[in-house]
Amino acid sequence: MESCKKCQCKLGHEIEKLVRINQVTELPEIQAQVIEVRQYETVCPHCGKKQRAQEPEGLEMGRSFGARLEATVVYYRQEQHMSYQRTQQALRNLYRVEISQGGIDGIMQKAGEKAAQAVKEIEAQIRQSKVIHCDETSSRVGGNNWWEWVFCSAQAVLHVIRFNRSKDVIHDVMGNHQAEVWISDCYSAQMKAPAHQRQLCLAHQLRNLQAAVEIEPSTTWSKAMQVLFRYAIHLQKQRGEISPEEYKQKVDRIERHCDRLLARKLTQPQAKRLQKRYLKYRHCLFVFLYRDDVQPTNNVAERALRPSVVHRKVIGCFRSDWGVKAFADLASLIDSAELAGIHAFQAILNLMSNPTNSFLPITP
Repeated sequence: MESCKKCQCKLGHEIEKLVRINQVTELPEIQAQVIEVRQYETVCPHCGKKQRAQEPEGLEMGRSFGARLEATVVYYRQEQHMSYQRTQQALRNLYRVEISQGGIDGIMQKAGEKAAQAVKEIEAQIRQSKVIHCDETSSRVGGNNWWEWVFCSAQAVLHVIRFNRSKDVIHDVMGNHQAEVWISDCYSAQMKAPAHQRQLCLAHQLRNLQAAVEIEPSTTWSKAMQVLFRYAIHLQKQRGEISPEEYKQKVDRIERHCDRLLARKLTQPQAKRLQKRYLKYRHCLFVFLYRDDVQPTNNVAERALRPSVVHRKVIGCFRSDWGVKAFADLASLIDSAELAGIHAFQAILNLMSNPTNSFLPITP
């Protein structure tokens, strides 16, 4: 300040005191670069062989779009569920890039081909996993009902879209591998998955029990099973906070109380139906209490499928065979990369920057 705002006195030699600090975050104006690559050729004066300079990586001849632009297109389509038209508008308005829908289509096909190579190793990792979460949701392909399956482990996530919902899909993915624990709902195909043990998703069971309580308010059995399942889930979270002896005593108490509830004579239809289910799958209720690497719910797989549900509702149905596979393979790549701490856009950028279709490492 040069002078007083009130009396106009000169302030040139007065000491200023810092009284406020404020920071404003702003984005710079972004404009796409057009990089011209010129390739020169010469003839060896000794042998007459033509020599051609090697193009810079990422700027190969015949390539129309750079890796970052391609990754942005894939990110908009795959992660933000934007249509071809909206992707065009975003590129035009944000980056002043004009690109046809055919160009966008070509980029997505290229991304799908590259992702297919990474998925081969993701499949191998799933087949080697001890604990697998699995779930499925409907998908629309060419106007018909298909199914998107997801297989999750601690290291990888695999999405596949198939025309059926049978156990054949699971056996096709798993091959000869048998997991130690399979976590899912009690859909019949899931209960036939190759595994030594199974853990029923207790979140599903709590919802089913709540429905029974609302239909049959007079029953106490459904409420008691809800309390038991919730207590078991709470105990699992306390595992590292109490002594092994106390933990074992509480687990034994849960098992005994469960047996007593399943031995009750019931008359209410909804409660009887659930009791019959839990008697059939008694050994699948509390596996998580005995293993640190098993969760009581299948939320891992359900969360992995949520973006696909959003994509289906926003975009509609897939209209090409390559589009179906590309979406599933890219979802597998992105979800697996995020398990390793690599966010979606960076995973896509790594994929599109790779000059070959060789496997893209998932871990940093």
